[in-house]
Amino acid sequence: MSIDTQKLRNIGISAHIDSGKTTLTERILYYTQRIHAIHEVRGKDGVGATMDSMELENERGITIASAATFCEWDGHFINIIDTPGHVDFTIEVERALRVLDGAILVLCAVGGVQSQSITVDRQMNRYKVPRVAFINKCDRTGADPYRVVEQLRDKLQQNAVLMQIPIGLEADLQGVVDLVKMKAVYFDGDNGEKIRYEEIPAELAGEAGSRREELLDAASMFSDELMEAVLEDRATEEMIHAALRAGVLAREITPVFLGSAYKNKGVQPLLDAVVHYLPCPADVENVALDTENEEAEVPLATDPSKPLVALAFKLEDGRYGQLTYVRVYQGKISKGDTLINARSGKKFKVGRLVRMHANEMEEIETSNSGDIVAMFGIDCASGDTFCAEGLRLSMTSMFVPEPVISLALTPKDNKAQVNMSKALNRFTKEDPTFRAFVDPESGETIIQGMGELHLDVYVERMKREYSADVSTGQPQVAYRETVSQRAEFNYLHKKQTGGSGQYGRVAGFMEPLEDGEFEFVDKIVGGVIPREYISSCEKGFRSCMKKGTLIGAPVTGIRITINDGASHSVDSSDMAFQQAAIGAFKEAYPKARPVIMEPIMKVVVETPSEFQGQVLATLNQRRGIIVGTSEDGVYSVVEAEVPLAEMFGYSTALRSSTQGKAEFTMEFARYRPVPQSIADELKKQHQEELKKQSAA
Repeated sequence: MSIDTQKLRNIGISAHIDSGKTTLTERILYYTQRIHAIHEVRGKDGVGATMDSMELENERGITIASAATFCEWDGHFINIIDTPGHVDFTIEVERALRVLDGAILVLCAVGGVQSQSITVDRQMNRYKVPRVAFINKCDRTGADPYRVVEQLRDKLQQNAVLMQIPIGLEADLQGVVDLVKMKAVYFDGDNGEKIRYEEIPAELAGEAGSRREELLDAASMFSDELMEAVLEDRATEEMIHAALRAGVLAREITPVFLGSAYKNKGVQPLLDAVVHYLPCPADVENVALDTENEEAEVPLATDPSKPLVALAFKLEDGRYGQLTYVRVYQGKISKGDTLINARSGKKFKVGRLVRMHANEMEEIETSNSGDIVAMFGIDCASGDTFCAEGLRLSMTSMFVPEPVISLALTPKDNKAQVNMSKALNRFTKEDPTFRAFVDPESGETIIQGMGELHLDVYVERMKREYSADVSTGQPQVAYRETVSQRAEFNYLHKKQTGGSGQYGRVAGFMEPLEDGEFEFVDKIVGGVIPREYISSCEKGFRSCMKKGTLIGAPVTGIRITINDGASHSVDSSDMAFQQAAIGAFKEAYPKARPVIMEPIMKVVVETPSEFQGQVLATLNQRRGIIVGTSEDGVYSVVEAEVPLAEMFGYSTALRSSTQGKAEFTMEFARYRPVPQSIADELKKQHQEELKKQSAA
């Protein structure tokens, strides 16, 4: 089956936690007849939503891994990726947006634009993804879609335009008024599958008229034809759709739709909007980098007759072995083709090609440009580019945030050790934000990730999927060290042991670097240090960045400038200048007043207003700095910056102080120096650990 590219849509569904993404996807699958019964995320039947196919997802009622599916609507084919809302799994959202052409931004009619909505919006902007918005949960008490539209404009700077107005709200939600057709739309049948168009109720006619005026004003900015037609009162549906599509593709307008996925209202018009307004693969410009020509940009064409370029954006170890999700950007993939992994240069043959539906699949023979498919048994890493023979192109990489929390793992016995290694090997390949390594000093296996929940889920998966019986140590914060003032060095490394010795002198200064981790500046003149040894000096300085002297944390934010030195015609060598640089670093570092830096998290707590005082107290107790609070009568939103070290176990404390009614999200903001009392405590702990290691 070959798919017409013009009739293909690759879309993602992204939103804040608990906005109803997975429920919305479940309804989309039902209305497009991919599934024949609806199951809820936390349903009483215990089945769980189709897209939450992982056992852990069903238990916790959250999405952990983005799932892909494929459906058909109005003669168009839609690849959908349902992404997690938790900031701990942010890489899943990055991955999905990297390969999608358009997105549905889901917002809660009560919560509005929440902290994670802002993060998701930022990610969409990073990858230039056009979007339509869907205000969900209009049936809930306190629902106010008009307020949410204002927030879209104020907080996200979106040119948000209402495409519908609700008929009733909260428990009285009956349907919506379509402002393009100017009809009332009702959703009948057991699951809202029968759509009924009626005249607009008399009490809403005035508002519908004025809202339609606003819609036409906004849309006519993108079409002269529509502008003329509006003035002559002859605007047609097709003209409005064409103008809005142009605005959405330019990312200058965001059509807003309303409904309640849980109550089966408003989903079909949203599917129509995906078809009408979101881009097909040919509408999006994609470029690859030519690795053999100084990474020059090469535009890609959505043309099946051109040589293949495809990106492996997600790996999954399914029941049939490693599954590689691939987005085809140019050319086509067929069973039996020989492809090249641009990173490793290895050739491989395409054995099985499948189209995914959550954790089920269907075999296909070929897939054209623009499509998202999966392949089996291919040795690759997340983010690799596959090309036809003779091409060496690489797709631009994804943004991968640095991990901020680590945990020590101890396997119970030898079998657990083997299983743990297998699991870690797979998880690090699957998830670029999850790291694992063995600490050379303690010999412990350390895992690093984006937050407590992130590591929690991986430890749980190790136990379930790999039967790896492991115990975990205390979570550790990823501290850093840096310098706070300029310090000079002038170090001579001289060693004579009979025969040729070692000789190298390095002079210069180190100073704080505002932006970045490390910068090496070479200001040597007159050849006092021969050119071939300059890189040896840099290598020596870099090796010192791995561990600082205060608490053994990595050193960051330093600029080192060398401006003088001396060499010896016989005794100078690569090793001598590396040692001289190491000695110079150790000489200058204590004089540069080193400080310990800790990760500061941006924490956003949403709570019923009566608990605002308790929430502020819980944050203040944790060295939190309150950045802002806002209130809408029912809910309060408190934004704060809190050190990660103080956030362990916060969910329990928050639940107990707000009767379980508040929720919070946190994401990394920046590094900041720790207070002196805590720095002293950390240094003391570090000294004790060193004593233990030397005694052992």
